[in-house]
Amino acid sequence: MDCGRKPIKFSILTLGCKVNQYESEALQKFFSDMGHGSCDSEGIKKGCHSLSKACDIYIVNTCAVTQKAAMQSRQAIRRAIRLNPEALMIVTGCYAQICPEKIADISGVDCVLGHLEKANLYNHMAALLENRNIVPMISVENIHSVSSFQDMPATPAGSRTRPFLKIQDGCSACCTYCIVPYARGKSRSLPSGKVLEKIRVLHNKGFHEVVLTGIHLGAYGQDLWPKTGLYDLLLQIRELNLIRRVRLSSIEPNELSPEIIELASQWEGLCSHFHIPLQSGDNDILKRMNRPYRREFFQDLVFNIRDQLPHAAIGADCLAGFPGETQEAFNNTHDLIANLPVTYLHVFPFSPRKGTPAWSYSEKIPAPEIKKRCLKMRVLGAEKKREFFEKFLGKKLDVVVEHQRDKGSGLLKAMSSNYIPVLIAGPDELKNTMQSVKVTGLWKNAVKAEPLRFNVK
Repeated sequence: MDCGRKPIKFSILTLGCKVNQYESEALQKFFSDMGHGSCDSEGIKKGCHSLSKACDIYIVNTCAVTQKAAMQSRQAIRRAIRLNPEALMIVTGCYAQICPEKIADISGVDCVLGHLEKANLYNHMAALLENRNIVPMISVENIHSVSSFQDMPATPAGSRTRPFLKIQDGCSACCTYCIVPYARGKSRSLPSGKVLEKIRVLHNKGFHEVVLTGIHLGAYGQDLWPKTGLYDLLLQIRELNLIRRVRLSSIEPNELSPEIIELASQWEGLCSHFHIPLQSGDNDILKRMNRPYRREFFQDLVFNIRDQLPHAAIGADCLAGFPGETQEAFNNTHDLIANLPVTYLHVFPFSPRKGTPAWSYSEKIPAPEIKKRCLKMRVLGAEKKREFFEKFLGKKLDVVVEHQRDKGSGLLKAMSSNYIPVLIAGPDELKNTMQSVKVTGLWKNAVKAEPLRFNVK
């Protein structure tokens, strides 16, 4: 099959973070622009969701942040191969970067590409279709030798209404449990001029919100010359009035500066939503994790946000079962969150990753105890989220209406500035518009609302 002459059908499966999702969207957009068609009616698939047997090519963009993520990556690969053994199988992403030989050992894999080859994936695909090799091709370069940001020029593919924009990659921090720096390399930033131009393009294409994302977003600009930072970038976006709303993805506690919080309190264009990785609320465990702050710092930060932005959403990551986490240490984390105005939690079990310092740490916590602790934190997170949603009953929210309807209710899906999922009744003309709505009730992990007026511009 000559992919340069005959259209092919492809499917991209994505595991992991927003950066991976952005890169998959870039690949999908490029393939579509070349005249090829996605097998997925809803765009990029995540994990092991339904696949089509009709695909000529499967691309799996893997994750390696935990052992479970690596396992799910392998499952996704094998499932696609079982569906259509004749299809070309290309594997990329973090798991491909750090364990290429393990992936190549899976029968049916044709090509394993590291992060530096992701932008050249199409060319590798074309070569493989011309000359299908029996032995899987592996092209994984040393990610740590890269000092500049590798751009993947693209606008969103599929049905995303609030597109991700990767402005930073890699991580130069050394958290003792984290495999990501080994998979992504050191911190690198997209020059601010290019960031501003990409946002301008998104606005011109009719988007109302952009989500700035990166592996270590708070380190943005520290590698550029002249050195700059996330706050400076946000000021430029505001000054140029490039887009209606800007949302930050995850940002480290010590990098969420008072200036950024104050800016969010003054500028409606910066979403009142901060996702802050805590990991542990115990100072000894934080030190063992090599996290550069104490629980008191995190506590003050959250109260500072709440003082300046009473309606802000404040999310946190928690890592349960880190080696040496006594019951008292876990209780410190639980109690800290319970007594803070945090609005939701992402809870993860500790997963030892070979190559990290924590891989060899003693005082391992038994798996059943880790599971128990995760459950307790997730229950707390669900309670926090419901309490937060209830505060907005009868209140007004400004939302971006998304392209897809909620499958359970048939209502339009939307998202508020402060990260509340909203379901509203209305015609399809409201999709990809900004609306003012009044919250009328709760619905599972969302709120129901009524439009105060219809604005289809």
